[in-house]
Amino acid sequence: MDEARKPSDDKIIIGCVEICDLPDLLITDLEVRIDTGAKTSSLHVDNLSPFKKAGKPWVKFDIHPHIHNVNDIVQCKAPVKDIRTIKSSNGISEKRYVINTAFKIGGFSWLIDITLTNRSDMTYLMLLGREGMGNLVLVDPSRTFVMSKA
Repeated sequence: MDEARKPSDDKIIIGCVEICDLPDLLITDLEVRIDTGAKTSSLHVDNLSPFKKAGKPWVKFDIHPHIHNVNDIVQCKAPVKDIRTIKSSNGISEKRYVINTAFKIGGFSWLIDITLTNRSDMTYLMLLGREGMGNLVLVDPSRTFVMSKA
């Protein structure tokens, strides 16, 4: 096999759609769209509300982790890492809260930054962008659910 085509032994191979967990947020079995064209990762949330905890900025929000069951609601709280201006795929810029949380896929886990936004018009509630992938993964766009059972 040509060396340029040979997968690196230290990279995780994932498909264009996977199942992930966000254990810090108590979210399991969330379908995530893998998007190498997106710089940042994003998560659909409802009822986003900033507040202070011990003088530091936090956010609380709701997640409907099972897209077909809107009655299933997980209420989350997380410290705010940053507020960033993000340009979405439709070209519109918006300010978004950024949190840092554990991301788990298959048997692997690492910390990622996630922007919180309204993705209700998107097929997937979460998008994993390049920053969240870091140098840990290779993406096979022809496959789905490589790391998990769907």
